[in-house]
Amino acid sequence: MIAAEFAAKLRGRERTVGYWAVLDAPVATERIARLGYDYVAIDGQHGLVGYSGIRDGMMAIDAGGRSAGLVRVEATDLTAIGRSLDAGAAGVIVPLIDTAEDAAAAVHATRYPPRGGRSYGPMRSGLRIGPKPADADAATVVLAMIETPKGLANVEEICATPGLDGVYVGPSDLCLAVGGAFPGDPAVSEVFEDAVATVRKAAEKAGVAAGIHTANGELAARRLAEGYTFASVASDLVHLEQVAAEHLKVAGE
Repeated sequence: MIAAEFAAKLRGRERTVGYWAVLDAPVATERIARLGYDYVAIDGQHGLVGYSGIRDGMMAIDAGGRSAGLVRVEATDLTAIGRSLDAGAAGVIVPLIDTAEDAAAAVHATRYPPRGGRSYGPMRSGLRIGPKPADADAATVVLAMIETPKGLANVEEICATPGLDGVYVGPSDLCLAVGGAFPGDPAVSEVFEDAVATVRKAAEKAGVAAGIHTANGELAARRLAEGYTFASVASDLVHLEQVAAEHLKVAGE
C-alpha cells in the first residue's frame, strides 16, 4: 500500500519530494496527486480548508493513486490528529513543537492503545491502512515542526523522541524565531542558514527524517543536496497566482 511504502521510505531517510495544498479544491488536488510526488500535504493549520476539505483532499490524493496524503494539523491535539488520520491521512505534520514532551504528545496522539491514546474509529483509514490498530500504527508517520526558539534550542532532544519519524522546518516561523523582522528577512540569512543546518544535523544524528518547506523545485533540490531527506514544494495557491500573473504579463507585452 502507498501509505506503508511511504512510511518505510521516509523512515529509511530516502529522498522524497512532496507538494503542499492550501486550497479546498479536491479536483485540483487529484490532478497534482497524479504527477508523481511522493506525498501531497493538506494544510489544516494555515490552509483554507476545514475538516471536509481534509477528508475530500485525502480522497482526491487516493484517487490520484501515486502519492501518500499528509495533513499539517492545527496543533498537538488528540482529536484534531485523530480526525485527520481517520479521514485517511498517512501521517501528520504537527506544528509548534517546543520540547521533547510536545513531540511525545504528538506521537501518543497517532498511536492506538497501548502505545498511545488514539481513539478507534477508522471511518476512512480502515479502508486503506487497517483496520487493525497495529497495522495502522506501523503505516502512520508523525513529524514535528521545528519553527520556534524553544524548538530550535531543544531540537536534539525532540529528534530523539521515541516513535517520532522526523522533523520538519517551517522556514517562515523559523526565520522569525532567529530574529527576522519578517519571513525571509535577508538581515538574518546567515543565522537562519545556521539554524537550518542545526536541524538537519540533529535529525541525522538521531537517524530520523529531516524535512523542510521550500518555495520551488530549485530550492527543494538544494536542500536535498545539503542532506535534508524530504522537501515540500510551494503550494497550489502560490503557483496558481504565479502562473496567472506570468500569462498576464506575456499577454500584455
